[in-house]
Amino acid sequence: MRIMADRPSSRTRILTCSEEGTRLDSFFADSAAWTPRCPVPWSIRKTTLHGGKQEGVDLVRLESGRLRLRVSPTRGMGILDVRLGDIRLRWDSPVREVVHPQFVNLQSRGGLGWLEGFNEWLVRCGLEWAGAPGVDRFVGNVGDEARMELSLHGKIANIPASRVEIEVAEEPPYTLKLRGRVDERMLFGPQLELWSEIAVVPGSAEFTVTDIVANRGAAEQEFQLLYHLNFGPPLLEEGARLVAAANRVVPSNARAAEDAALYDRFHGPEKGFVEKVYCITPYSDSKGRTAFVLRNAAGDRGLLLDYPVDSLPCFTLWKNVGDVRDGYVVGLEPATSFPFTRRVERHFGRVPRLSPGEERTFTLRFRVLEDRREVAAAADLVEAVRAGRPPEIVGEPPIPPELP
Repeated sequence: MRIMADRPSSRTRILTCSEEGTRLDSFFADSAAWTPRCPVPWSIRKTTLHGGKQEGVDLVRLESGRLRLRVSPTRGMGILDVRLGDIRLRWDSPVREVVHPQFVNLQSRGGLGWLEGFNEWLVRCGLEWAGAPGVDRFVGNVGDEARMELSLHGKIANIPASRVEIEVAEEPPYTLKLRGRVDERMLFGPQLELWSEIAVVPGSAEFTVTDIVANRGAAEQEFQLLYHLNFGPPLLEEGARLVAAANRVVPSNARAAEDAALYDRFHGPEKGFVEKVYCITPYSDSKGRTAFVLRNAAGDRGLLLDYPVDSLPCFTLWKNVGDVRDGYVVGLEPATSFPFTRRVERHFGRVPRLSPGEERTFTLRFRVLEDRREVAAAADLVEAVRAGRPPEIVGEPPIPPELP
């Protein structure tokens, strides 16, 4: 299944197709050859990385005017970084290379092996499960109770895409699309399929990520999806802020509860900082959309994120503002659930299920903000979603249920 059908006025090129056993090691297309009437120069370049743990990793670069994105189909269609002028959407992870999944052992260090390849700006967590590692007990497909050790944040980020293609509209607005299909399948287990599409119009400061998650099995299937959006400088710095359409803010533990009232404020790097996590239930507007803005201290650089809240009802803020050598980063994480273990999330009814053949669509819209006027306008949009409703900030963390 394609995420959407080609239009007659578009050109498509397949970069990878496992069914046909094909893969282009390199590829290049640009406006001069594909859309000579487009007023904004653009290019799409596919390369294969070499050396160290990134040996064999596919990387696709989309340059659309000033907006530049780097995507790794090898790492579950994750977005490595986004740049517009002097604004960078990324963070400086201790993991320097774009690590090939073959070098990641998800079960190492007590299920924390996912961190061995973690350095993207946008990385998906899921699909069978997401969140903290731990033991899960559930009823399997044969009706008996099953026990499984779940690793951190699932498998999808470490599964190479089985099909990758580009589509370019030959008429205005000349939209560029990069699509990939990632399969998370096994015998007597999930048969989940992810179609991901990244779309950008040349010259625009906006881009969208649209994902379709489908159950291709004959039985009902649980799934979880969490978008781990990770920011370092220049948006993250002393005095940076999160402007949030937050309805309810709950600290995940006693450490986070110490300054829950300041959940939306950030400080500079602090050696020895212990991460803090806040679980946020967002407000939505009359169209069912919610919005968040991450802005720097001066309020002249930022990013606006908005999306339908019914598909992603949970939002997690991850503060990890430690020493720059250890990863100075905050994570904005819209999701189907919070990042506790799947047993906890199931207990609270936050693990959705897909019927056989059912599909769910998730769309995130991003806008890079380049000056004070744009940041202020985006903050006003968030305030319009809140409509004067203040957030409820819970002072004490929830007590995890005693699960058998």
